[in-house]
Amino acid sequence: MTTTIASAEKTAEWWRGAVIYQIYPRSFQDANGDGIGDLAGITQRLDHIASLGADAIWISPFFTSPMKDFGYDVSDYCDVDAMFGTLRDFDDLTSRARELGLKVLIDLVLSHTSDQHPWFAESRASRENPKSDWYVWADAKPDGTPPNNWLSIFGGSGWQWDARRQQYYLHNFLTSQPDLNFHCEAVKQELLSVARFWLNRGVNGFRLDTINFYTHDAELRDNPALPPEKRVANTAPAVNPYIWQDHLYDKSRPENLEFLRELRAVMEPYDAAAVGEVGDDQRGLEILGQYTRGNDLMHMCYAFELLAGDTPSADYVKTTMDLVDQVASDGWACWAFSNHDVVRHPTRWKLEDAGIRCFNVMMMCLRGSVCLYQGEELGLYEADVAYEDLQDPYGIQFWPEFKGRDGCRTPMVWEAHNPHAGFGTGGDARPWLPVSGSQAAKAVDLQENVPTSTLNHYRRSVALRQDHPVLKRGSQTPLSAEGTVLSFIRDGEGETLFCAFNLGEAEADLTLPAGNWTSVADGLQGTVAPEGKAVKLPGWGYAVLAKEGE
Repeated sequence: MTTTIASAEKTAEWWRGAVIYQIYPRSFQDANGDGIGDLAGITQRLDHIASLGADAIWISPFFTSPMKDFGYDVSDYCDVDAMFGTLRDFDDLTSRARELGLKVLIDLVLSHTSDQHPWFAESRASRENPKSDWYVWADAKPDGTPPNNWLSIFGGSGWQWDARRQQYYLHNFLTSQPDLNFHCEAVKQELLSVARFWLNRGVNGFRLDTINFYTHDAELRDNPALPPEKRVANTAPAVNPYIWQDHLYDKSRPENLEFLRELRAVMEPYDAAAVGEVGDDQRGLEILGQYTRGNDLMHMCYAFELLAGDTPSADYVKTTMDLVDQVASDGWACWAFSNHDVVRHPTRWKLEDAGIRCFNVMMMCLRGSVCLYQGEELGLYEADVAYEDLQDPYGIQFWPEFKGRDGCRTPMVWEAHNPHAGFGTGGDARPWLPVSGSQAAKAVDLQENVPTSTLNHYRRSVALRQDHPVLKRGSQTPLSAEGTVLSFIRDGEGETLFCAFNLGEAEADLTLPAGNWTSVADGLQGTVAPEGKAVKLPGWGYAVLAKEGE
């Protein structure tokens, strides 16, 4: 009986330590030849993801949308945009995913909608209609300027004047993305109904976009200025004055926890899980800890510490994980190096193949869950997109100092010598973003049967995590950083593993802890097997060792 209960608990916590593969649907696979990826295309390629050993997929938004921000501006939460297919296509996708043992997470954008959503059309019509308070409206100051100093991540004021209501509305992102008012009970209940709709349709959970932006300060107080030495350019680029403020009042409000508890209660009967995106450069890990503490809030969150610009040193990773231990010891992190919003990490960190492999194995060994971004398993670098080909309004706004997010969103490369690298089938339409020739040289078909390829390295590193449950659910000792060498011990699930990584190009010495150790990562390039207590780690070398007798 005890075993049965324990097994049920582990099944319900499938997300703990899971490997989640992010799909950007516009760029994954085009099944109908119109130049834009779609749900049917994702279904065609699910076998590739299953071959990696992933536990789940996360699909970026595919809801009905005017696509001003490529789906992150929703005009109907409960339908599929025609460019991506139909609800039947989505059902086919989830059915195939289940056959392959893959959980399905979808990207819910709850903090804001499109200005073309019927809710907003009604809200802006007057100050008295039933949805008049569904969005964040405020009067101008006596001189006609916005209600306060809040800024938009996409540049300029976070407030837009509306001539119909003679008021400003809040938009943390594009002016066409008005923020919903989470101080309105009807809004919260409607969004919980959206979650139920997709859970009833068979999804296994959600990636929650901008989870700390839901609730704003009801008093609309000004954000204080942030001293130059404290400005961090992760959530927004350095050329954007958004990072000049300490965002105390426009996001990350304590009232947010009430809604997260309500959302968790809706998800519980489905054994569903949620991973929240925390966008806050000053308190990201602290918020991560707040939002994942206990068993009535979110299951996991990710902050931007490992999505940062500088190559993580051993000291940086240790400092980050030490802070997690301090502020999120009762929570759960989900780590990512790349996603659809940041420069791909091999480019960002100036990595060659050996560095890519080392960081990949390190991520598989750290405590927490893991997100892999499509193409990461191929070792793709950022694509160079010409200004005339840009689609991202963020890049167009801040070009050339910030080129936007198109370089990480170019189409997936499947077959090097087929038109558009195999992205499109059934037609010759030009892809919505150009296929990168340098990326095509790393296409799936070129790497598939090469044992030493980055693709097969990723498969083996994921298998390492899946074969050793201690890497998914075990405890982790405080990290040690000695020069360029980062090390720690994972313990639990009947096993003890010592993990060490040389995050530098020069050879480094490593002294093993007491005990007899044997390598469990012999099939991985860059791994080192112990020969006595003193080990030489080559540049970007690593060791994953099991304690004998356990």
